Amino acid sequence: MKHKKLLGIPALVTIAAMLVSLSACSTENTETTSAIETLTEEDIDITDEITDSSDGGHAIEADGQSKEYSNIKVTKTGDSDAGDEADFYGDNAAVFATNGATLDLTEIAVETNGTHANAVFSYGEGTTVNIGDSVITTSGNCSGGLMTTGGGTMNADNCTVHTSGNSSAAIRSDRGGGTVTVTGGSYTTDGTGSPVIYSTADITVSDAYLESTASQGVVVEGQNSVTLNDVTLVADNNTKNSDKSDYYQAIMIYQSMSGDADQGLAEFTMTGSSLTNVNGDIFFVNNTTAAITLEDTEIINQDADGLLLRACAAGWGTEGSNGGKVDFYLRKMDIEGDIAVDSISALNLYLSSDTVYEGSVNADNEGEVYVEIDSGSKWILTGDSYVTSLTCDEDAIDLNGYTLYVDGVAYQEGASSAGEAIDMEVSSSAGQGMPDEPPMGTPGDGNEPPARPEGEPPMAMPGDGNEPPARPEDN
Repeated sequence: MKHKKLLGIPALVTIAAMLVSLSACSTENTETTSAIETLTEEDIDITDEITDSSDGGHAIEADGQSKEYSNIKVTKTGDSDAGDEADFYGDNAAVFATNGATLDLTEIAVETNGTHANAVFSYGEGTTVNIGDSVITTSGNCSGGLMTTGGGTMNADNCTVHTSGNSSAAIRSDRGGGTVTVTGGSYTTDGTGSPVIYSTADITVSDAYLESTASQGVVVEGQNSVTLNDVTLVADNNTKNSDKSDYYQAIMIYQSMSGDADQGLAEFTMTGSSLTNVNGDIFFVNNTTAAITLEDTEIINQDADGLLLRACAAGWGTEGSNGGKVDFYLRKMDIEGDIAVDSISALNLYLSSDTVYEGSVNADNEGEVYVEIDSGSKWILTGDSYVTSLTCDEDAIDLNGYTLYVDGVAYQEGASSAGEAIDMEVSSSAGQGMPDEPPMGTPGDGNEPPARPEGEPPMAMPGDGNEPPARPEDN
């Protein structure tokens, strides 16, 4: 490990990020430019440098200690040939905290260039990494920006994170999960299989800019969650990372059965935010039960053929029982898009708080669907739709010239209805066991329905150290 004195010149650089200014219902491709103030390395007064070029080593390590670093440049080269050790336990990370350590990082710049070279890593129960006003750049495969596993804690404030390798999420977790809280900053990814957020943890991001240029914006795996508050998310999933799915999507919620995430209810919540989907569907749910909540959020779909939600079987799980089960809550939303539910999938759709939804639901008449429309909300059909059960008052549905079938019977516009939600099963098991078959196993058969709310490798999965792993096998 080498130290070198450097001089830094503070600067404030404002970059233009391409954002889309459209109505929530629009599928047109009209763009405007909005200036986003983003921290760069030139903004940091760097007075020291720490480097590490060893295979498997760290530039900074806090092992059961409390340590602080500020105004430094951290450079990490070297590879890890043990994917699991790097991606689960922190081998080869530039900055590594473990065994209950508390590591405080302020105004640092971290750069890694190696395979399985995560930038900042928090591992284990009781371990906490606090990082603020910092810049992180990784260029190798399987090299995330902020990485949390084994129950660790990661708190990030006003950071700029950019990854360009495959299977390298900017905000990343893996086996054992943890708690991740991100406030402010900019987080972007350019690699295949590199969503901005890959969650096998509980991850909350607020007041931030998130962008993926090749992969999903967010992936939630298994019994874990992502909560987005007042964020701008732009997702362009245009590169397939495997052949397990035929679809592209902005948000993917699934269970890989790799053993890295417990089976159970997956949750995605987005409030007061905007989501721009460039290619494919907006939401995709497979081989898990999910609760998706959108509140006061602008959804911009630039793909005219992309669905709002697709719940269906794909290459994960056991054929015949690996569909998607979704509780979909729309609150204070003006939103459009079709919803598809295949024969082994199910949907409870709840419209409330003056939500207006335009779209067709279950047009192929395959899956089980329940729709509940609270007073003041409305569903405007854009195609024939098929539901199993319906709850609504007299003025909640505008057929718009189409037919809505409720349990096989055509709904008469202006009629009220009282139906019953589908009792979703939630598989439940620990995620530490070995999968029944690589990379998939058989989901459990728990029978507890998800609670209705009130109101996404070692991340990049384990590889062989020389090529990007096939996970997240998103497409």
